[in-house]
Amino acid sequence: MARKNENTGFVCRNCGLGVLPLTNGSYRNHCPKCLHSLHVDRTPGDRANGCGGLMLPVGLRLCGGKGYQVVHRCLACGAVRVNKAADFTVQADCVEALSRLPAWQGS
Repeated sequence: MARKNENTGFVCRNCGLGVLPLTNGSYRNHCPKCLHSLHVDRTPGDRANGCGGLMLPVGLRLCGGKGYQVVHRCLACGAVRVNKAADFTVQADCVEALSRLPAWQGS
């Protein structure tokens, strides 16, 4: 798949929001309103994971060069993944939703 085709919009399976592609050079992988994601990537943007489970936002962590990251846990298989919070882009992540997440203490 061409890199430009990997950053696509979608409709959030959790809240129904129409989510636009990111405009900051990264890949959209979670809803900016409710922060839920889908377990669809093996590597960012590849859409190659067959699980497809809904991923619940369970924490927030600050990572040196990457800034804030949303920690997700897949409700289907239990996998834990981190995704960079979307800022300085169209449909930036909801600050109130981010602030409600507990600080992530896991690895």
